[in-house]
Amino acid sequence: MRITVLSGSPKGDMSVTLQSVQYLGKTLPDHSFDVYHIGQTIAKLAKNADAWDDVIAAVRTSDAILWAFPLYVFLVPSQYKRFIELVSERGAQGAFEGKYAAALTTSINFFDHTAHNYIHGVCEDLGMRFVDSFSAGMNDLTDAGRRDQLRWFGADFVEAVETQTATARRFPPFEPSTLEYAPGGPGKRFTAAGKRVLVVVDSLPEEGNLARMIQRFRQSFEYEPELVSLENVDIKGGCLGCIRCGLNNECQYSGKDGFIDFYNEKIREADILVIAGTIRDRYLSWEWKRFFDRSFFNTHTPTMVGKQLAFIVSGPLNQVDNLRQILIGMTEWQEANLAGMVSDECADSETLDGLLEGLAKRLTMCADRGVVRPRTFLGVGGAKIFRDEIWGHLRFAFQADHKYYSSHGFYDFPQKDLKTRLVNLAMITLTKIPAFREEFFKRIRSEMIKPHLRILDQMDAQGEAEDRHAD
Repeated sequence: MRITVLSGSPKGDMSVTLQSVQYLGKTLPDHSFDVYHIGQTIAKLAKNADAWDDVIAAVRTSDAILWAFPLYVFLVPSQYKRFIELVSERGAQGAFEGKYAAALTTSINFFDHTAHNYIHGVCEDLGMRFVDSFSAGMNDLTDAGRRDQLRWFGADFVEAVETQTATARRFPPFEPSTLEYAPGGPGKRFTAAGKRVLVVVDSLPEEGNLARMIQRFRQSFEYEPELVSLENVDIKGGCLGCIRCGLNNECQYSGKDGFIDFYNEKIREADILVIAGTIRDRYLSWEWKRFFDRSFFNTHTPTMVGKQLAFIVSGPLNQVDNLRQILIGMTEWQEANLAGMVSDECADSETLDGLLEGLAKRLTMCADRGVVRPRTFLGVGGAKIFRDEIWGHLRFAFQADHKYYSSHGFYDFPQKDLKTRLVNLAMITLTKIPAFREEFFKRIRSEMIKPHLRILDQMDAQGEAEDRHAD
């Protein structure tokens, strides 16, 4: 059996993910694994027709496709994303249709599920038969038990292809919106007093829903927010995965293009940041992915703490829950506040006018009050993964993260909370006494709310004092 491996790492043969692919090849010697370095050669593939045709021909003549890539910022690397978009732009979907597919990734398991969901959905949109995905840790190949799991994954994939196993579609196709947005007249205008408002778009066409949405949104402010298009930012390429930034946040591209200056001078300085774009396949554009990947020169430290963040999207955002989860998780991990998301999936233009105006109002109100909503599992869980990894085996490679985490209280390990440990020890000991245990069950509910009742009682007392003072 001939399996074409589409490798997404910009590091080519030096990719950690590729080593797992090579391992599969050794455990399945009767099958060929033909590797094409998509991530490393994307510039050539985009410009050289012969190189592009070679890859598509390999896909067309293969028995199965293995998508192999490292996780970069919640998803595939931007170079890989570019390839996926080119498949559609150049009408090459037919080469993929009907092929069996699987995905193999390496990461520290930070939002690996969203990357898997994305590539799974893309495969189904291409008419492929998606079998399974495998999420390997960065060092799993050095562990015998983990190698066994990888070997079984490969064997199952091959068997599915050989036996033509049926696969069920998991991600339904999109129902396209038919709204052609026609903005109404000027509505309410809101003041972002003393706040810097920045709207960033990947590319801004003169016409179309996205251009009109941005225009209508900016008109909802007393002073129109600054608008920047990524196509006007000097960005030489995508993240190379070199980890040079890990020591002191110095990027391989430092001094070679304008991205870092743009990020520091525009993104960091904004109080209100609005990200605008059009959905391409099951994400935003590859240009936006490149922006997020290149932002990794900040490594695993949040750079949008306290900012108000919003998204204006043209396309079926409400049908891509995976993308919504990425945007929410990204905002929470950054310790920013998600003020809202607006897409053009509306019944009429008047409704969309109201949503955009409402978004402007909410952004200004939240910025004025300094609102940052509590993080959910997406933000808390992600932060703990980074906390543990930076404290542990990634500390030497990401010294800048360790310095930041140490000085900002990120190392909040429970074993450091001596008071709680002592209380737990005492209570565990006491609950072994039958009489105490019964009393514990009787009082646990009331004891749990006691601290809350004290706060409410204080508010009542304060209100009564204010009423007496007013009299």
